[in-house]
Amino acid sequence: MAIREIVPHTDNFIRKKSKPVNDFDEKLWELLDDMSETLDAKNGAGLSAVQVGVLKRVFIININNMKIEFINPTIVKASGEQYKKEGCLSVALPFGYVKRPKTVTVTAFDRYGNKFTLTCEDWTAVCICHESDHLDGILYIDKLCEPPKGYKEEE
Repeated sequence: MAIREIVPHTDNFIRKKSKPVNDFDEKLWELLDDMSETLDAKNGAGLSAVQVGVLKRVFIININNMKIEFINPTIVKASGEQYKKEGCLSVALPFGYVKRPKTVTVTAFDRYGNKFTLTCEDWTAVCICHESDHLDGILYIDKLCEPPKGYKEEE
């Protein structure tokens, strides 16, 4: 395993669209292991492959010390709305509010090619949306907004 360099938001590579994973092999497992180690070293909540210089539709999230790997993810359902402050390992800017769905359902594959479906809400939904955006070259700074007047962020 190795800690990989993070691609900064100023590099045009971060804006490229990632390609689907076709081979669930040792090379993918090494990428996922390296991403996990990098995420730990940078103390992040999520990391996409494009952020470490690999144009594959892969990301991992770390919520409450539980890591989940997503390969070829697709958000199949989204509902509600929430405004949360987001940041990014690729963006050296302060946190900013982004409007995201309150609940998302995502289908993806694990590192062995097994398909799964996961429904998440709150911060986990934010992380999934944030990392999914990376796979299409979208950064949270593209979506910055102010919460509506009187909006109270839930704890």
